[in-house]
Amino acid sequence: MSIENQVRHSLQAIEQAMRDLALWQATPPEPEAFSSSEPFCVDRMRAEEWLQWVLLPRMMALLDAQAPLPTRFMIAPYFEVAMKDRLPDCMPLLVLLQRLDVLLNVDPE
Repeated sequence: MSIENQVRHSLQAIEQAMRDLALWQATPPEPEAFSSSEPFCVDRMRAEEWLQWVLLPRMMALLDAQAPLPTRFMIAPYFEVAMKDRLPDCMPLLVLLQRLDVLLNVDPE
C-alpha cells in the first residue's frame, strides 16, 4: 500500500475515533479562531477542534491534490499533553495520532 493510501486510511481512522469518542463536532469554530498565528491554534481552539477543522482537511487536500506530504511531523506529543485529563478514554485516538507521526516522520533521502 502506498504511503498516500496509508496516510488517507490513518486520517479516516482518526476521524472515526473522534466520532466514537464524541469529539467530532457538527459546526466549526467561529471564523476568527482560524486566524490564530499560534501552533495548533492553541489560543483559539481546543486540540480536537484543530484536529478536525484544520489538520484533517489540510492533509486530505494534500492527498487529493497529490501534493507532497510533510516529512517532519510530530503531533502526538501535543495531543498527549492536551488530552491528559481525558485518559484513558482518548488513548485510541492518541495511538492513531502516534501512527500518523510514524508514517510522516520520514527522513528524505
